[in-house]
Amino acid sequence: MASTSKRSKYFDNAKFILIFLVVFGHLISPLKEQDGFLFTLYTVIFLFHMPAFIMISGYFAKGFNKKGYLSKSVQKILIPYFIFQIMYSIYYYFNGQEERLSFDFLHPHWTLWFLLSLFCWNLLLYLFAKLKWMGFALAIMLGICIGYVDQVGSFLSISRTFVFFPYFLLGYLLKENQLRTLIRTKYSLPIGLIIIAGTLIYFGTAFPKDAVPWLLGDTSYANMGGKNISDGLIRGIQYVLTLIVIYGFMVLIPSAHFKVTKIGERTLYVYLFHGFIIKSVQMFMLDDNIHPILGNYLFLFIFSFIICLILGSYLIKKYTRPLVELRI
Repeated sequence: MASTSKRSKYFDNAKFILIFLVVFGHLISPLKEQDGFLFTLYTVIFLFHMPAFIMISGYFAKGFNKKGYLSKSVQKILIPYFIFQIMYSIYYYFNGQEERLSFDFLHPHWTLWFLLSLFCWNLLLYLFAKLKWMGFALAIMLGICIGYVDQVGSFLSISRTFVFFPYFLLGYLLKENQLRTLIRTKYSLPIGLIIIAGTLIYFGTAFPKDAVPWLLGDTSYANMGGKNISDGLIRGIQYVLTLIVIYGFMVLIPSAHFKVTKIGERTLYVYLFHGFIIKSVQMFMLDDNIHPILGNYLFLFIFSFIICLILGSYLIKKYTRPLVELRI
């Protein structure tokens, strides 16, 4: 990570792996309850993949106070949110998931919560960046406290905005030399392998099946079955565990250039369009059709990889850019 080029390759590699995990996680979601191995992979993936993505987004938000940054955020984040919210509404209507065609911009469809929250995180930087590490501690407290608000949920993605904001702020606060020191120490590679392996073993043997909603961060403690004041402590422990696993993941990322590295620059295209493919596939994953897929891990892996290759290709970017990167 010594040069700008190497830094770019490092983060592009990380983003490609993370977007693959997003696609793979969504693909196996309907299968996880019937397959213990897929359940383990699903829970480990959802523990850290979006927090890691969000932290990287925060790392590249260091120019938020420059002139024009906010207008660019509106153009690159908020406008695509409205466009794809309309597209998903039409898609859900024609595939029968919605009885009538309606456009609700206050409740994000499926993966679109990320765009709405990403815009809010950029706004929150104007308040929290000045506080620096005290702001990070405050963000952790807000992420814990928001769970006690029973009515919080998908409305304007408020729950996820506050639950995941600490990761975004942490990415912003981390300086290049600090990050390099953390992930390129002498024993970082074996430590990373131990962390990932240990997490897989722990989640495969001890993770409660009814605790999946805790990984999503989209609702209150009460709606997840929590009734105790100590529920906030659980989220606090989850923050610590997630950061440890993010570290284990980051130290394993190479800085070399690969053929898929370029796709790391186009992860937003994969993120926004993969839902149409996954949702269409899931319509055929009924009880009668699901059994041949169960246990076919190689197929699931390759299919997810192909989705990333196709949606992250130059051609997809060329012909869909007006939807994703609308220029005003």
